[in-house]
Amino acid sequence: MTQPLTLVAGATGKIGRALVAALLDLGHQVLAMGTREETVAALLAEHEEAARSGLLRGAAFDLGREDAAEAVTAWLDRIDAHPTGLVHAARSLAHLKVDDDGRITRGHFLGELTLSVVAPYELTFALAARSGSRLSSVVNLSSMYGLVTPAPALYEGSLKTSPINYGTAKAAMIHLTRELAVRLAPDVRVNAVSFGGVAGRADEAFQKRYAALCPAGRMMEENEVVGPVLFLLGEGAAGMTGANLVADGGWTLW
Repeated sequence: MTQPLTLVAGATGKIGRALVAALLDLGHQVLAMGTREETVAALLAEHEEAARSGLLRGAAFDLGREDAAEAVTAWLDRIDAHPTGLVHAARSLAHLKVDDDGRITRGHFLGELTLSVVAPYELTFALAARSGSRLSSVVNLSSMYGLVTPAPALYEGSLKTSPINYGTAKAAMIHLTRELAVRLAPDVRVNAVSFGGVAGRADEAFQKRYAALCPAGRMMEENEVVGPVLFLLGEGAAGMTGANLVADGGWTLW
């Protein structure tokens, strides 16, 4: 059996780093992509042995560029790598900046849509169309806010600090998943995971409000985001495509 080779877009982010560590533990070869060379280098240093043995390789790409998919496939050609799995975990906090009146600039709105929808679309098709492609599974990382709107109570009664472009883009990503699943079948399975809030950046007051609104009574931990993605990448999900797994502690039940 061919050793799995998983390409992770957004590998240097909070969720991406957890996924890289878990994939390496499972024996996957991993191709890690981040936006900045220094963060990619830091990730490789964090997994020095895997990087030295060639199990982990990395490169920096700006997925917001029009030629991003072409640049990524050119890199894969240079290193003679044919991913079997692709995870879209890329995000940019800069695109989520909210003005004082609660609005998002046009540039940030388009930037978020590009990163969550356009870039995954272009990169998935580019990898599937490569000569000798071995791509068999794609997982898009969405959010509970792609399914429901934010609850004002979580944001102290006002949604001014909650970026409207985030949920809008994640909802589009879920539908993109369905479109890709149909268009790339039967060779490539395409699924999504919609996560709830993950602890780490929110202050204590926000976490308490979140806990009161969520059936699980807490935010998710970093290690809890890994399981659903690994499941969808693996053979245990061979009969699934176009699905959106919801891992949100029950948030969307209410």
